[in-house]
Amino acid sequence: MPRPRQPGRHRRPEPLAAPEGAPALVLAVPGTPSAATRGLAEEVVSIARSELPGLDARIGYIDGDDGEFPTLQSVLVHAADERTARFEQALAAGVEVKEPEGPVAVVVPLLAGPDSALLRVIRQAVMDSRVAADLTDVLGPHPLLAEALHVRLSEAGLARADRARLFTVATAADGIVLASVGGEEAVQAAGITGMLLAARLAVPVMAAALDQEGSITAVAEQLRSSGSQQLALAPYLIGPEIDAGLIAEAAQEAGCSAAEAIGPYPAIGKLALSKYTTALGIAPQQPQGTPVR
Repeated sequence: MPRPRQPGRHRRPEPLAAPEGAPALVLAVPGTPSAATRGLAEEVVSIARSELPGLDARIGYIDGDDGEFPTLQSVLVHAADERTARFEQALAAGVEVKEPEGPVAVVVPLLAGPDSALLRVIRQAVMDSRVAADLTDVLGPHPLLAEALHVRLSEAGLARADRARLFTVATAADGIVLASVGGEEAVQAAGITGMLLAARLAVPVMAAALDQEGSITAVAEQLRSSGSQQLALAPYLIGPEIDAGLIAEAAQEAGCSAAEAIGPYPAIGKLALSKYTTALGIAPQQPQGTPVR
């Protein structure tokens, strides 16, 4: 038996659950598919499922092969076919059910910032599937991404893990180059998260384009000219969208150390779920970041 709801304004909030027959959350994964990419994507959807019981979460690869790595288009078609089959089975069993309506899926790009080229490919795949599906915005900018960047920098020994604790990190950077992919629009979006990261670290943070020649080096020189001597490169990337070797090359050219890409940080699954629930109007609020200490 369900427990009685606690009275009073300090009662625990009722846990959310995915509505029956809710659209699938389809995570659109960029980049060349690999075992590592699949592991990352599976961890992200696992976090989303744990936050919303009953969630139908699937993975579609932008450059998939419809074999080991199903394409976004085929995943959408399969989700539509399954929904139609469930409806027809219910009718055949004599169950009174309404014909399914609304989107079959909500597609969430696994991207921290806007990348017009990749988003164009995702949008085209949705259109080619001829499936009713909603496409959400990318995951950032968001305070949770600034938190994730902070954690990756601290793991690399390039930032203090907690400003409230009075200890020093010998290799802590006094300037951060935030490396994005997707051109000028992506740089501007990364700059918003960069301001949140700067507030956490109390050091200057400037965004640059990893896919524009000379951009990382130019921003690094700008930081040095303003007084920063020990720089660090923080990839404003989930990971699959670019070859990891490019991050190391850019850091070497700029003469600085680099942190890892954000990867399957728990906040990524929460942000993907937030995009999904907001699209369906079932989200009470956006996920909150950890307060700056």
